[in-house]
Amino acid sequence: MTDVEEKPKRPAHLGRKVQRVREIIGMKQTALADVTGMSQQNISKLEQSEQIADETLEKLAKGLGVTGDFIKSFDEEKAVYNIQTNMTFNDYAANNGHQNYQATYNNNNPVEDIKEIFKQLLQSEKEKVELLKSANKAILDLVEQINELKGKNNSI
Repeated sequence: MTDVEEKPKRPAHLGRKVQRVREIIGMKQTALADVTGMSQQNISKLEQSEQIADETLEKLAKGLGVTGDFIKSFDEEKAVYNIQTNMTFNDYAANNGHQNYQATYNNNNPVEDIKEIFKQLLQSEKEKVELLKSANKAILDLVEQINELKGKNNSI
């Protein structure tokens, strides 16, 4: 018997991993609920769950713009460590004053993943704005039609 006994490895708390990925990309529970078709309360409950069914995890991952495997293997400490130790800055002047960097994490580049998520979120927000503009125009057209009808009725 050894002097130091190894603790049994606890299974990954998938709910916390979902929560951290959601927080890192700046998404609220309500927004994740909207894109997954779940309720905010269900998202909250799932984020408190150690285990999440694969089908549900894939649905959450898709809503977050990542894969289920990304969430399963996500380790915030490793991500921060890899970003800090593997980040290389290119010559500032050679890049028109922009710093480019490259980080590695589980053969992925989490910065690229996050950039892609932000692109998807931005596109989603643009689509929402266009829908709101269309709805606003439709409402204004209806108000105008109602006012025209009122004007015609009053002139009779």
